[in-house]
Amino acid sequence: MADDSIEYPSLVLKKGEDTRLRAGHLWVFSNEVDVQASPLSGFEPGQACAIVDHRGKPIGIGYVNPNSLICARLVSRGLDHPLDRSLIVHRLNVALSLRERIYDEPYYRLVFGESDGLPGLTVDRFGDVVVAQTTTAGMERLKDAITDALVKVLAPRQLWWKNDASVRAMEHLPEYADLGHGEPADAPMLVREAGLTFEADPVGGQKTGWFYDQRHNRDHLAPLVKGKRVLDMFSYLGGWGLRAAAAGASEVVCVDASQAAVDAIARNAERNGMADRVTAVRADGFEYLKAQREARERYDVVVIDPPAFVKRKKDLAEGRIAYRRLNELGMQVLARDGILVTCSCSYHMPRHLLLDGVQQAARHLDRQAQVLVNLQQGPDHPVHPAIPETDYLKGFIVRVLPA
Repeated sequence: MADDSIEYPSLVLKKGEDTRLRAGHLWVFSNEVDVQASPLSGFEPGQACAIVDHRGKPIGIGYVNPNSLICARLVSRGLDHPLDRSLIVHRLNVALSLRERIYDEPYYRLVFGESDGLPGLTVDRFGDVVVAQTTTAGMERLKDAITDALVKVLAPRQLWWKNDASVRAMEHLPEYADLGHGEPADAPMLVREAGLTFEADPVGGQKTGWFYDQRHNRDHLAPLVKGKRVLDMFSYLGGWGLRAAAAGASEVVCVDASQAAVDAIARNAERNGMADRVTAVRADGFEYLKAQREARERYDVVVIDPPAFVKRKKDLAEGRIAYRRLNELGMQVLARDGILVTCSCSYHMPRHLLLDGVQQAARHLDRQAQVLVNLQQGPDHPVHPAIPETDYLKGFIVRVLPA
């Protein structure tokens, strides 16, 4: 181990396995490690390390999980900045400077993992409430330091840890959700978007409570929905649907399989003075679309924003069929010259395959599709150019015409 890296044990890479890291990626896979020089069994889950190449030349400081396929993640290049509270404070301030440049109000994703130099950490800000999530043993081990850093940088009234993501199982981490800072409150957590106010649940809700990644995509609805009938499938808390109502839609139907979500949609519609134009329905998405097709119901705009169907690469074939089927069902309940908004948050579902499914659905129904807008995640979810895994959200706004 190099003399200037004695603070941390070294994780030694095999010859040539440093190329991807030096090009900007942050992940080390277990088969890239020289286990003769640095046995993975010698590391504790989440332990900080110096990542070095086969000659012992340091690449940077990261953390290890010997039990995971991604066995290490690089956090800091070089050996000058230890993995501690000070580094986290610095990264938080850098992340904050971007969000404050873009948004007028403190409602956004503050930390997007690798893209913000904090791999394994997600932080969403809801005014004076912060919801954080760790998905790796290294970040879990730093939880107290992260808490201190968030309190120093943001001084939140509450900090919730929403550590119940299924991906934590890959790191052999337990699932839980609890209050990490502040006092419990009876009032719901609120999120503001485009002048609307939504209630969200930091503990029982999906992900960290809200999907900020679609905010800028929802902005595109405004010129398309005025005076129109809108169907918002997989609505969750009504983000797309209520934005459509605010932009002048004459009628909005929001559909979700969760009763808790449906109840929240109704409250959010009432909160924003839209209860007369917004209806919330509990139903399976596929079955509801089939029933609407059979009933010959027609909508001017249909939004399809489902959960990830392709969570693993091996799910791609089945997922492609599901996305195509959904798009076809959506088109079947569209009025003539209707608008289909279709999205996928599955990283393993390439953009071109999603579009291919849209085209196949259109041709099967003897329709013509015109792509009006390409959709992607918002700027508070920045894409790391060297890490394609950070570019996960894709979608299209499509005009659907008779052939």
